[in-house]
Amino acid sequence: MAVCKVCFRHCNIPEGGLGFCGARTCIDGAVTAANYGRVTSLALDPIEKKPLARFHPGSMIVSAGSYGCNLRCPFCQNYQISWSEEAYRFADRAEFIPPEELAQIAFSVRDRGNIGVAFTYNEPLIGYEYIRDTAKLVHEQGMVNVLVTNGTADLQVLGELAPYIDAMNIDLKGFTDHYYNEVLGGSRAMTMAFIEEAVKHCHVELTTLIVPGENDSEEEIREMTSWIAGLTDAEGKLIGAEIPLHISRFFPRFHMTDRDATNVRLVYRLADVAREKLKHVYTGNC
Repeated sequence: MAVCKVCFRHCNIPEGGLGFCGARTCIDGAVTAANYGRVTSLALDPIEKKPLARFHPGSMIVSAGSYGCNLRCPFCQNYQISWSEEAYRFADRAEFIPPEELAQIAFSVRDRGNIGVAFTYNEPLIGYEYIRDTAKLVHEQGMVNVLVTNGTADLQVLGELAPYIDAMNIDLKGFTDHYYNEVLGGSRAMTMAFIEEAVKHCHVELTTLIVPGENDSEEEIREMTSWIAGLTDAEGKLIGAEIPLHISRFFPRFHMTDRDATNVRLVYRLADVAREKLKHVYTGNC
């Protein structure tokens, strides 16, 4: 048995068992990634789909995902490969793609506008070892690495990845502990600490999905964007106002079908509220 230190849960994983995320296991008394190299999804996407609006716009990027997640968002858009029963059934059939092969795949489609690899779809940080090993090779090919994450990870994990990650889109899903703890099963404090450190290392954009009745008040958006605006770089310079924020529209799915899609006018209104503090605010799913 061993304790996993990737996120706030600190799962005590028995030999051969799995942590809460479904993707970390214990072998010979040490925690390791059970999903290492197990790729469930692979595509060549526009970089704007990550979403990244101000990092190599117009480019394409190879997007790779595995299985497992350390949150339990009831509206999960990728539940088929993240934490549903379907995801765990499919896990055993996921294709093994070693780091060398994924880096080579990315290199082979440069002529189609590809600039590197994005680790996305499920929560990539629960399998950070694969990201680290692959991202090194992608850099050696002269290409970039992108991380699309919920930011629920220890800063030691970020420290291992930071030298190899060029851009991140991090979900800042809301700005109350109730929403993070009770609805998502996460930790707002851990996510905020992750963001605070990430902006010191690479290009960062943030995404907030507006869920009706949960995180859709002007007051919450003002509090959140005030915090973002106060973020600083590695030299202590204020950079928060320059950090892009994507405000996205919710659609009912997975376990959250008890409410309608977010009103489009509300999304636009909350984007205007965010612009009181931030220079680059984008709306999504509208």
